[in-house]
Amino acid sequence: MEKKIGITLATYRKNKKMSQIELADKLRNYDINVSNAAISAWEKDISSPNAHQFLALCKILDITDIYNEFIGFNPDDPLAKLNEEGKAKALEYIGLLLLSEQFQKKEATIIPFRRKIKWSLLASSAGTGEFLDDENFEIIDVGEEVPEEADFGLALNGDSMEPRYHDKQAVWVQQTTSLSSGEIGIFYLDGLTYCKQLKDDKDGVYLISLNSKYEPIKVTNDSSFRIFGRVLN
Repeated sequence: MEKKIGITLATYRKNKKMSQIELADKLRNYDINVSNAAISAWEKDISSPNAHQFLALCKILDITDIYNEFIGFNPDDPLAKLNEEGKAKALEYIGLLLLSEQFQKKEATIIPFRRKIKWSLLASSAGTGEFLDDENFEIIDVGEEVPEEADFGLALNGDSMEPRYHDKQAVWVQQTTSLSSGEIGIFYLDGLTYCKQLKDDKDGVYLISLNSKYEPIKVTNDSSFRIFGRVLN
């Protein structure tokens, strides 16, 4: 037979010598903001807590056997038909099985996510610029440290993108043929390959170094220019 939710909640609260105001305060730890008047309405069965509120109440009030406390006899509980002595013996036997470790549930083994990605055998220059053959790749295994959007990776060569990027640093690139002004990408320009920040405004198109000791590189109408992709890290 189903029991009144309110009576059970009130009984457990009073057994803990907790006021309705104190219970409302503890519910805030579960992102539940209710007044003591709302709790009073629950306990009088004028209204009912929602599922999130109900589970939080059970946690705070240490109501562990929810089925038995709020519904009654649980036919699926193998201990339900035993008397107190029988339940004690059953629990004692369960304890012995756990101690033996032979029957303990095995924890699932989490296999780290791995995938294959292209890695350039030639470094992109972050300084003077070096040619990058976009067919000159090997396939490597990578894990979650590499952004999902990455299509290939390469190592930088030089200090022109410091302090954000350093010499020999690996960067991961999302392959694309267009970038917005201000984005950092991998570019081909007149036989050389660069890691630079794109500047595209009324003054023209430039490849910008983050290191102020390097001058901007202007892209002219006569330039052989190509965007390899967007640097993700």
